[in-house]
Amino acid sequence: MKFSVLIANYNNGKFFKECYDSIIAQDYKNWEAIILDDASTDDSLEVIKKITGNDERFKIYRNEENSGVGITKSKLIELAAGDICGFVDPDDAITSNALSSSIKIFQKQQNIVLTYSKFAKCDENLKILEVPKIAQQVINNSMFFFNCPVNIVHFVCFRKGVYNQTEKMNTEMKIAEDQDLYLKMYEKGKVKFIDETNYLYRLHSGGISQNDNKPKSREYFAKVIFNTMKRRDLTSINGKPVPKEYNSSQEIYSLLEYQNSLSFRIKKKLIIFAQQIFS
Repeated sequence: MKFSVLIANYNNGKFFKECYDSIIAQDYKNWEAIILDDASTDDSLEVIKKITGNDERFKIYRNEENSGVGITKSKLIELAAGDICGFVDPDDAITSNALSSSIKIFQKQQNIVLTYSKFAKCDENLKILEVPKIAQQVINNSMFFFNCPVNIVHFVCFRKGVYNQTEKMNTEMKIAEDQDLYLKMYEKGKVKFIDETNYLYRLHSGGISQNDNKPKSREYFAKVIFNTMKRRDLTSINGKPVPKEYNSSQEIYSLLEYQNSLSFRIKKKLIIFAQQIFS
């Protein structure tokens, strides 16, 4: 079973060495790394090519013009030759067992279409600052699961063959394209949480999902959730009507406020426990 590590780069060559080191240190050896540079304006491409050298496991491509993360990540999946795919940002890194932990699950459980683990927030030198507690096993097979609040996080791995059965990633997404992918995969089978910290997420001023992008991320995520509701033909959520058209993020998030209730959280834990026992 081959694993394709997918890397979308834009002006992050200066951080790539740690990403590269973490990939070649994997204890699972049947992998390839696909790198697609989104027309970087710095020397990223030259830096990456120098670091990877003649290692044929690294396949490097470049967009002719800056296309955005949605188009770039969609192309990366198309370029992948592996059975399993997983995105790693060029300014981040993965632990040495990240691939093998996921592959073991995919080999044993054919009904699992996506795995994910915990991640560590790190400083600019990849020193761990904290491990957020948000990552946890979610309910499977629910029409009303939207990963909001977010529980599916890095390191996410998925079956490419199943991905090809979906509508595929929305290339118009500039942020929250990952959430769009997760929810489409969720609809095709079961997802599995790996209780390990397998992803090192670097905090720095140039991070696309950090700082000024947070309000935009919330807006894009709301659009992903709305599109998911429409794709599932949902007309109401907990007794509230789903709007026919997208108007605002607040309107979408208000539909999910019932999830904050104590009764809902207890019920969710019981369902997840039952699914884990009888799966």
